[in-house]
Amino acid sequence: MNTPAVPGPGPRARGRRSALLTALVAVAVAGTLGTAPATPADPSRPTAAPCPGHLEEKADCYTGRDANGAYYTMAVPEDWNGSLVVHAHGGPDFSYDESTTTEDLERWAVMVDEGYAWVGSSYRRGGYGVRMAAADTENVRRLFVSRFGHPDRTYLHGQSWGGNVAAKAAETYGGKRGAYDGVLLTNGFLAGGSRGYDTRVDLRTVYQYYCRNLPRPTEPQYPLWQGLPADSPMTPDEVHGRLQECTGIDSDPADRAARQQRNLDDILAVTRVPEHSLATHMQYAAFLVRDIVSHRLDGRNPFGNRGVRYDGSHDDKALNAGVARFSADPTARRDLSYDSDLTGRIPLPVLTLHAIDDPQVFVEHEAAYRATVQAAGRSENLVQTFTRESDHSALSIAEYANSLAALDTWARTGRKPTPTSIARSCHAFDTTHGGGCFHDPAFRPAPFATQVRPRPGGLHWPAMSAAQEQEWSRIEGVGIAP
Repeated sequence: MNTPAVPGPGPRARGRRSALLTALVAVAVAGTLGTAPATPADPSRPTAAPCPGHLEEKADCYTGRDANGAYYTMAVPEDWNGSLVVHAHGGPDFSYDESTTTEDLERWAVMVDEGYAWVGSSYRRGGYGVRMAAADTENVRRLFVSRFGHPDRTYLHGQSWGGNVAAKAAETYGGKRGAYDGVLLTNGFLAGGSRGYDTRVDLRTVYQYYCRNLPRPTEPQYPLWQGLPADSPMTPDEVHGRLQECTGIDSDPADRAARQQRNLDDILAVTRVPEHSLATHMQYAAFLVRDIVSHRLDGRNPFGNRGVRYDGSHDDKALNAGVARFSADPTARRDLSYDSDLTGRIPLPVLTLHAIDDPQVFVEHEAAYRATVQAAGRSENLVQTFTRESDHSALSIAEYANSLAALDTWARTGRKPTPTSIARSCHAFDTTHGGGCFHDPAFRPAPFATQVRPRPGGLHWPAMSAAQEQEWSRIEGVGIAP
């Protein structure tokens, strides 16, 4: 990737990301359908703990585990400005322990450096579940209030899948008086689960058309919408090995066989996935899809690709005739939509920051979110900003600090910022924190359908209306179990 030279996360955060693909296979937790209401936080007091990294010299930190089993970490700077950031982490992670949230704090230490208290939850279990994660995020906010009192202002922050979680928390709990005052979403997965994962579903099917090695013809066959079978013993390394076998992804182009290069070219062209992130997308197409289908939806299929025409290959006619086709189970699609899709009914200021060349959560997610918010009549509550960066997991430290300051000013004064004003104010934070400022105030993302192939009827937003959400909420067991 041509990533700007900006400070990234610390070694433990990088290690956590590199361990994600291995951890993908660790989840084997099945559940019945349901929702995850926020519950009273554990009344036990947080325990004082060492702060990570340089925060040890400027903050007091606390750790604990809430009544639902989620670990949490809190930080209160010595020079506290009175406001709180409630962090929703990305993933979804498939394993976690008491170090998870402390690593998150170290990664987002700039917010404490800026004078904000900080709290983050590990969530109560690994695996997929947006409403569950939103409920655990709300629970940890309540736990902070019970220990330290009500902050002057409280802001939600979510990155990547955590952006989906934070946006859902804002819609679910943001209307409560005194809960939250604003939301910062960075590189957020904002199209929701019922459409946002179609890229990986397409990758799974297109890959098998060309490579025919996951499964091989000599191995037991299974529907590709499973990602992998629930009981598959395959590891991430083995999946990657088959990707290398078919495409030579790890080899220098000069060392690839002609067939490997053509397979790679066709897969990239048809799926619109960048080469440098193909391996990551492939892991999610196998293991995250398996988690959603087998562990969260009791084996029901929420995905479909009938009616989708694939193009960009050396032989589109053969591809469309030969690629596997399947339709979603309506109840499974409903449950995934209820759990993760957004209605756009945001009751408070929301500021987004997204790398234009984000290789994992494409910037077109922001177009989907904009259309969703517009359809809900809440455009006055949304400002979107974009940067000329090409990383997903970490943006410039100065940009995080600047964006949080812009959100805070908006919430306190009611004066809505603009992409231009935010770009202009970033340079002062770059002087303090470094990392650079890469804002592009003129950029507007293309529609979601230009990057992710729409399914029939999938061009309108929101993917789940407020009326649908209300109707579905009356169905016993709807959604994904906490």
